[in-house]
Amino acid sequence: MDPDLPVVTVSLWRADAVVLFDWLMSVDLNTVPIGHPAQKQALMDLLGRFEQDTDVPEVTAEEIAAAQADVAKDMGW
Repeated sequence: MDPDLPVVTVSLWRADAVVLFDWLMSVDLNTVPIGHPAQKQALMDLLGRFEQDTDVPEVTAEEIAAAQADVAKDMGW
């Protein structure tokens, strides 16, 4: 990451981070509908931040399933 670029810090519930990371690792970003190529790049940048700045990449299949269940419980629709 270029240290001269402005950054934003975002706090996520760990379960959300696990679910997002798992999805980003499994989805074919070439099939995700995007309106601009920068959207695809931003998703790749998010994946990179998860890989470099968190321990999320080391979660187990059981932890992923638990995170998915926790996030799904919080769905208001």
